Amino acid sequence: MSPEHVAAFLVAVCFAAGLNVYGTVATLGLVSRAGLVVLPGDLGIIQSWWLIGACTALFAIEFVADKVPLVDLVWNVLQTFVRVPVAGLLAYGALPALDPGWQLAAGAAGSTLALLAHSGKTAMRAAVSASPEPASNIGLSLVEDSAALILVWFATQYPFVAAAMVLVMLVTLTFFVRWILRRLKKLGGRRVG
Repeated sequence: MSPEHVAAFLVAVCFAAGLNVYGTVATLGLVSRAGLVVLPGDLGIIQSWWLIGACTALFAIEFVADKVPLVDLVWNVLQTFVRVPVAGLLAYGALPALDPGWQLAAGAAGSTLALLAHSGKTAMRAAVSASPEPASNIGLSLVEDSAALILVWFATQYPFVAAAMVLVMLVTLTFFVRWILRRLKKLGGRRVG
């Protein structure tokens, strides 16, 4: 991959890791094992059957936990300590040829992208969890899981398209989070007044 392709690849993969880190890593490993992509830098370790198996098992646990109201919120809060650092490690590991300072900066940028995705996901979850019916929770979870897996596939095949998809998702998340904050502010104003 050219440096531009690696950058676009990492934008999509780190964002996807913020949505679902286990699905992201397992999918990268499987796509690489199938010979559909050569992972950049030191990411070849992701091809390990042990790592793919562990991530697939954790993906299955997350798949179930993410569908249960309130359990999903607790799960997502705890996953902050997994998704964000793993995305940073992915970015760091993809660029071993860089000077250590730039490699750390890439890791920080990857973590930041994952944090943005994760924060937007958690905000949407908090808004949907207020709904008494479980269908919206399940639907949102399925969309998030699908988005992460689709992003990873596009990142490996069409990295620039995947990076553009991330840009669209970031803009959408920004508007949605702002809408949630405005709604909360209005609710808070009604209760006080």
